[in-house]
Amino acid sequence: MFDTIRTEAQTFWHLMVSPVRGDTHQERLESFYAGQARGYDSFRRRLLHGRQTMIDALPKHEDPNGNDASSNKQVWIDLGCGTAENIDRMGDCANHFNQIHLVDLSRSLMEVAKRRVASTSLESKVHHHIADVCEFDIGHEAADLITFSYSLTMIPQWFRAIERAYQQLRPGGMIGVVDFFVSPKYASSPLPQHRWFTRTWWPTWFAMDNVYISPDHLPMLQSRFETVTLKTSLGKIPYLPLARVPYYVWVGRKA
Repeated sequence: MFDTIRTEAQTFWHLMVSPVRGDTHQERLESFYAGQARGYDSFRRRLLHGRQTMIDALPKHEDPNGNDASSNKQVWIDLGCGTAENIDRMGDCANHFNQIHLVDLSRSLMEVAKRRVASTSLESKVHHHIADVCEFDIGHEAADLITFSYSLTMIPQWFRAIERAYQQLRPGGMIGVVDFFVSPKYASSPLPQHRWFTRTWWPTWFAMDNVYISPDHLPMLQSRFETVTLKTSLGKIPYLPLARVPYYVWVGRKA
């Protein structure tokens, strides 16, 4: 019990209080996550909503022609994988992939990811990459699935990350994204219209930890890919009982 409270307090301190230092994006990420890697998953499960919804919305079992994909050499790239919790959330469906590439710039989080994968039967399929997602390239292979789980808002050049994902995804391949967002000043259906305070407060508050909430992520995703699923909702913030932050779950397909 005491250990849980101590870990939670340490995570909260690094998330809310401790300053982020570093001259490069990687150094700033490591400064932010190194002290909270141990308690990352338990805290983030209460902060990062919609991740299971995104995984469940992915048509993982079929290829674009409706054939069973379990015998194919499927490739999944998880960009900004963190501690690789998506591996657990994918469940038995992860066995349908011949290759799983986990990509993140934080060495502390990747160490947790390696320990998680080592306890599964997927270890021989999983490749760990400490790399910038804007530069990452798996070579001649084309991905069947690419996911971003609360990582686009952590990437300064997020537009390059989306373009990189587009380049590496095969025609007909799927992309899933879940993240925080705010609507533009004048939103179009099916996006909700957020009030001025929501559009101003949440980007300012999260920017203190170098998390950049934007009204532009979804429009660019929708311009580059065919939208298959789009859901928006409000998520609770740990220790802030009245606060609700907007987030979206989006699944697309490369034409």
